[in-house]
Order: sequence, then C-alpha cells, then structure tokens
Amino acid sequence: MARTKYLNNKDLLKQIALSKNSYCSYIDEKYATYDIILPSLDKINVRTVAQAKRNQAKRLANLNYIQAKSEGKKVKQAEFEINWKKIEKSDLVFRIMTFDHVPLDSSRKKNPKTVADHRVKLPFPPFQHFIYTDKDELKCVGKSHWEGGLRNGHFNIEHGKITNELAKMYMMLCRRYGTRGNWRGYTYNDEMQSQALLQLSQIGLQFDESKSENPFAYYTAAITNSFTRVLNIEKRNQNIRDDILEINDLNPSYTRQLANEQKVKETLDDEPKNGEVISINPKTMLPYTKQPKLKKRKPLESKMMFGRRPKASTIKVKKTAKKKKTTKKKTTKKKTK
Repeated sequence: MARTKYLNNKDLLKQIALSKNSYCSYIDEKYATYDIILPSLDKINVRTVAQAKRNQAKRLANLNYIQAKSEGKKVKQAEFEINWKKIEKSDLVFRIMTFDHVPLDSSRKKNPKTVADHRVKLPFPPFQHFIYTDKDELKCVGKSHWEGGLRNGHFNIEHGKITNELAKMYMMLCRRYGTRGNWRGYTYNDEMQSQALLQLSQIGLQFDESKSENPFAYYTAAITNSFTRVLNIEKRNQNIRDDILEINDLNPSYTRQLANEQKVKETLDDEPKNGEVISINPKTMLPYTKQPKLKKRKPLESKMMFGRRPKASTIKVKKTAKKKKTTKKKTTKKKTK
C-alpha cells in the first residue's frame, strides 16, 4: 500500500508564504521570495549578506533537485550543490520587520507598551523587502498590508486571504487531533474542533518564520489550548448543574455520583489517627475531619526577637570537668630460681 501523505512543515511554510503574499505588493513577483529575515536595516552587514547567500544557494539547489526528481531522473542531491560565493549581492532579497508603513491608532489600547500597540491591529507582523542596487544602495521593492504601487498605493488589510490549501490543512489538523484517544470520547468533540478551527483562522498567519521553522508544532499547541478551554468550560457548567440538582434533593450526574462514592470509600478505609474524628456531610456527601488544636508556641524573649546579643555577664558558661588521665604502672616480678 502506498503511504498516505499527511502534513509536513515544508508544505505548511509554502502555503503560509503564499497567504502572506496575498496581503503584499511588490515591484516584481521575483522579489516575493526572501533570503533572510532581519529586525532592522542596521543588521545588514558582511556576515548577514554571507548568510543570505548561503540560504539562497541551498534553496536553489533543493528546487533543482526536486524538479529533476519529478521528471523521473535518478539523481543525487549532492550533484546540485551551488557555490554560495558566486552569488552576487544584487540578487539577494532582505525581509526587514518594520512598522514604518503602518498607520498609527492611538485609540486601540489605553496603556500601550510595545510598538505594535501604537499601530493598527494586523493579521501578521508587517515587513518590507529590500535589495541592493547597482550603486550599492538599499531599495524597497515590497511592502506587506499594501495595495497598489509602493508610491501611489495605500495601506489595506482586507484584500488578502489564506489559500484554499492552507484552509484544508487547518481542517485536517483539527479533525485528526479530535480523533486522539484522550479527546474522542467526549460528546462535545465537534464543538472542540470548531473552536480550534476558529482559533487557527485567527492566529494562523502570525507564525514568525525568523524564530522557528516548525509551524506544525505552533498549530498543534493552539489546537490543544482550544480543546482544553472547551473542556474546562463544559466541566464548570456540569459542576454548576450537579450542585443545583443536589440542593433540590435530586440525583446528580453519574460522574458526580461515582466521585462521591469513591471519596466515601476512601475515607471509610482509612482508620482515624491521632484523635481525628471522621464524619460525612449529608448535604454534599463529602468527608471532613476534626483535628486536635495545636499548642501555641511561647513568644521568644525580646532580646532574641530583634537579634540582639545578650551581655557577656548574663551568659552562663558551663565548665566541664577535665578527666584526669590515670596511668597504670606496670609491675615486674622477679624471677626466682
């Protein structure tokens, strides 16, 4: 049987990049693919340029290898290695994380703390793409959350969307996670899946490629938190319902009855120790104990409370009697003939 393909980080990263590019505007489509992500323009130096060349060489080698393999050729990946030193600096694309093109919004938060709190709320962190010109100067060739030209365009966050493939991946992740052994037994499993799908649609594009290359773990953590949140809400509602039933002298849920029976059994099996009196509260069917009161400690002296050292005259020194060493004399008897 052929192995069924599930999900991998490579496909997820590809669809995330395509979804983010739908919110962006570039001078040319070839500038949509970046080689390195940097926090500011000041970080562009000899070391980061060399790293960008290595990343581009590795990316191009993988693309050539995959293309040759799809054509049915028997090739090795080592055959497509590219020397990164031969790549020109003008061919590199730098992604700079910046809020320069995002408008201000002072009414968003009362006490803003970060740069993002002063700006409009965005579906993912904003960025700009830069390249080196022939004159060795940096030039902006693309902006995120932008529509139209870079000079005559305008800021917009509503013209983009996630791809259909990424939406299918979201649905597959939620469906597969709901079939796990610790979640599939709940009657409200569908509600858990729908809540997780809603959460992914909101934070799916907030994945930061500069910090990690594992979006699968990021999405799985978000789904786990959504499932746990729904479970806690349902448990809280169930406890409230059981409390109301017990107050009205009605039978609570089967889960509450089993829990009460188990607690009663555990308390009856344990023998009372140290004068403890164990009894059962008839209203809540929960055990409670009466323990003997502990003796209060005597307050310390005022001198010792504040860390003061007592006077030398008040200190009593116990003299220990020295033991005298007794030496036994050896007696020698004269031999008599």
